Amino acid sequence: MSTTTHDAAPVSSGHIQQVIQSAQQELDHLLQQRAETMKRIGTVKQTLAYLAKLFGDDVLTPEISRLLGRTPARKQPGLTRACRTVLMEAGGPLDVRQGLRELQQKFPSLTAHHKAPLASVTTVFNRLVASSEVRSLLNARGRRVWEWISEPGAGDNARLPIAIADQPEVPIGATSVVRQ
Repeated sequence: MSTTTHDAAPVSSGHIQQVIQSAQQELDHLLQQRAETMKRIGTVKQTLAYLAKLFGDDVLTPEISRLLGRTPARKQPGLTRACRTVLMEAGGPLDVRQGLRELQQKFPSLTAHHKAPLASVTTVFNRLVASSEVRSLLNARGRRVWEWISEPGAGDNARLPIAIADQPEVPIGATSVVRQ
């Protein structure tokens, strides 16, 4: 199979570079907006989860329950949904063993059919990092931990029933994140 190139019209290299640079700048801007949006979504979900913990799940509408992965419609939640719930409701970063213990406590039969549940949980945690829902950090002992992404400083405030709009804006990069 041969490849041929077609010279449609002579285009200046400078013009192409301008278009590429402009597209790259727009892509960078959109990716930054997505990261900020994911943090905001994380903060709102975490706030709703803490409010439900404080006042009971019955304060949530069925739609919010569905968005938080708390619907009893399925016989058993999937591992990814359960990992989201565990990380969202955790008081801080969890290492994979803590995450597995929480999963086994909240969803006892969920990991029973996994050959290597620790590896499965690690894989899901890493996929949640890739989708910008969770961040991976190193703890004081240099061990890898994961935490639900919310705006920096919102973790303590998310436990209180305060207005979301009252939380201060914190620039991206205000916390150190190690991605592996």
